[in-house]
Amino acid sequence: MAFLFIMKSYFTILLAAITLLACQSKAPSTERLETIPYTSQTDQSDRNYYLYVPKGYDDTQADWPLMMFLHGHGERGNGQEELAYTMAHGPVYEAWVQRRDLPFLIIMPQLHMFGFDTLGVSYLLNRKVENAPKRLQEGTPGREPFFPTQIEMSGSVANDSLPYENYGPMRGWEMVEEDLVAMIEHVQNNYRVDTQRIYLTGLSYGGFGTWYMGSKHTDLFAAISPIVGWGHPDLMPTLAGAQTPIWCVVGGRDEVVKSEYFYPGMNALEAAGHKNFRFSTEEDLGHDTWKRVYAGEDIYNWMLKQKKQ
Repeated sequence: MAFLFIMKSYFTILLAAITLLACQSKAPSTERLETIPYTSQTDQSDRNYYLYVPKGYDDTQADWPLMMFLHGHGERGNGQEELAYTMAHGPVYEAWVQRRDLPFLIIMPQLHMFGFDTLGVSYLLNRKVENAPKRLQEGTPGREPFFPTQIEMSGSVANDSLPYENYGPMRGWEMVEEDLVAMIEHVQNNYRVDTQRIYLTGLSYGGFGTWYMGSKHTDLFAAISPIVGWGHPDLMPTLAGAQTPIWCVVGGRDEVVKSEYFYPGMNALEAAGHKNFRFSTEEDLGHDTWKRVYAGEDIYNWMLKQKKQ
């Protein structure tokens, strides 16, 4: 009888050990890229946006930081098969195509064409969806080189003769403000989101959009990071009032969105009493400064340190 009891205890312990070992050796859940459908409030069109879900999301009940990324002019499209163009640059390109382990849920929408497909813009007309960056079965694709530039590094002088009448170039992200807020709300309602760590970043057209959306929704974002898109001085009092953490980056050799136009907004931000902003110039780079920013670690580490109080 004692022998049977000992053997039963032995097998119970062995089974527990095997179960524990199996749990410890279980691989973390893999990252995934979801396509989320929605109806645009701007024109009632049926569209989609990407949602990147990070590695390990399914393994715990923890809440995760959420980032929204706004692309540039060249990635506009119909939100259907053309959504693939948004994969060209930014955090989702880094996380999905380059297989980097970025610990964020990431929303990546696509801006409507708003008539730009009729204006003969060559880089919009000559695109092909099949050439958009794709995740490989194994490994990662090579990165694009930086844009060549012959402009010498000489710095720039502030210029308050801003080239746009409103907050940025025409027909930008401000036209889909309701859509962007609704996307964030949908993800909050259907995924585990740390509402104290919701971030916004974007490049070029998306940089302008980041300034705009950040200023209009200071209650939502824990931090914003506009890349190669300047902020209009009119937007700064709201951001300063909320003390929204900001990191703005510009290319010193940028001939598309020139650094001289960044200073009026940044000076207005400081004059309004903002105490938590950074303004960085990559003097050796042009408009595609975003490649260095999003390929690095600093921007993501900085975001994760910002938390809404």
